[in-house]
Amino acid sequence: MDRYERILTLHRILKSARYPVSFARLKDEVACSRATLYRDIAFLRDALGAPIEYGEDESTFRYAADEAERFELPGLWLTSEELAALLALNELLGRSDPGVLAGALAPFRARIERLLSDQASGRSLPIDRIRVLASGSRRLDEGVFRGVASALLNRRRLKFRYRARSTDATTERIVSPQRLAHYRDNWYLDAWDHSRDALRSFALDRIRDPQPLEEAALDRDASDLDAHLASSYGIFSGAPKAWATIRFSAHAARWVADEHWHSQQQGERLPDGRYELRVPYSNSRELLMDVLKYGPDAEVVAPVSLREEMKILLQLALGAYQ
Repeated sequence: MDRYERILTLHRILKSARYPVSFARLKDEVACSRATLYRDIAFLRDALGAPIEYGEDESTFRYAADEAERFELPGLWLTSEELAALLALNELLGRSDPGVLAGALAPFRARIERLLSDQASGRSLPIDRIRVLASGSRRLDEGVFRGVASALLNRRRLKFRYRARSTDATTERIVSPQRLAHYRDNWYLDAWDHSRDALRSFALDRIRDPQPLEEAALDRDASDLDAHLASSYGIFSGAPKAWATIRFSAHAARWVADEHWHSQQQGERLPDGRYELRVPYSNSRELLMDVLKYGPDAEVVAPVSLREEMKILLQLALGAYQ
C-alpha cells in the first residue's frame, strides 16, 4: 500500500485499540519496513497532530485516552476500496435517470470528481472504467419528481392527474405519499389514495401537474405498507392470492439459483439438475413476463390457473408467427 493508505490504516488501528499496540503488529498491518513505519508514525504525530503516546521502550503505541475520541484525520480520507465504491456511486448518479436529479446533484458530483482526482497520490482515476447501464427506463419529468418528493418529505397530501397505462384513462387523485420506490430503473410512488380509501402504487412517469396541499399527509404503519406493497411479486400491490411454482432447466438453473425474485422466495435444486422456484403473487402479469424471457428453459407448474394463463400467452404469441 502507498503512504496515504498506510497513514489511514495506522490511524484506524490506533483509534480503535483499547490497549497499546505493538510495533510488530503495526508493521505487519501496513506491510512496510521498520524505517518506513517510524517515518509514518512521526508524520501522523507531527504533521497531522495525532495524540500518539509511546511505550517505555518505544515498542508500543496508542492514542492518548483523553484525546482519542476527539481526534480525526483532517479532510476526507478513504481507502482504495472506498474510493472504488465512491467511483461507482459517481457513475450511478450520472447515468441512471439522467436529468431527473441532474441539477440538484451537479455540485455534489463535481465535489466527488475533485475528490477522486485529488486523492490516490494525485493521479486521476479512470472513471470510464465503470459503466452503469439502464434498461427499460422511461422518460421522467424532473418537475414531477421534485413535486412528489417534496410532498413526501414534507408530509403533505398531494393532488395530481394520473393516466393509467392499463386503460389510458386520466383521473384526478388526492393521496398521502408514503414512499418513493426505484424499481427496475423506474420510479414509483406508494401512497394512500383518499378517493379509493386504499394503498396504491403510481408510476411517476404517468403523473402530471403534482400539487402539494396544505393538509397533512396520513401516515400508514410500515408493517401495513410492507404487507400490502411488498408481500406479492413485482410492483403490483395487494396480498398474495397464490404461490407460483416454476421449474427451470439445468442450464437456466445456473442463473436463476442466484437471482433474487422476491423476499419470500423458496427454491431448491432437483435431483436432475433443474431448479424449482416458488414465489407469492397477486397479479400474474409481471411474473409471467419474467418467466417468458427464459423461453423453453422455464415451465409454470402451479397453480393450474397460472399454468393455463401461460399456455394462452404462448399460443397467442405463436399465432402471431403463423
